[in-house]
Amino acid sequence: QLQLVESGGGLVQPGGSLRLSCATSGFTLRNYVIGWFRQAPGKEREGVSCINTRGGMTNYADSVKGRFTISSDNSKKVYLQMNSLKTEDTGVYYCATEFNPVSRTCTILGPYSRWGQGTQVTVSS
Repeated sequence: QLQLVESGGGLVQPGGSLRLSCATSGFTLRNYVIGWFRQAPGKEREGVSCINTRGGMTNYADSVKGRFTISSDNSKKVYLQMNSLKTEDTGVYYCATEFNPVSRTCTILGPYSRWGQGTQVTVSS
């Protein structure tokens, strides 16, 4: 059964760092694209970053470029390293996946059909 489980959220001061993890199971990671999304209170969900492990391609929203880094390793986990955090980065962060056995690219525009339960990130002094 395909499953995504996020972890690593928490409370951090502005300028601080967090590393989110998305543990995947039930599927072969290289045949799927993984995306990270976030939703702040009262706002729509937005794409943050994505990775296609087959081609190694990554993409980022303009708001996080140069501060966030997405990566994966052989443990079937996908990480989102978040540095220089700002108060506007606050929200629930979700990882999501979509079957993509051919392309070597990814997009944060979706669609993504399977989602994790989310992890809360709060950036506050």
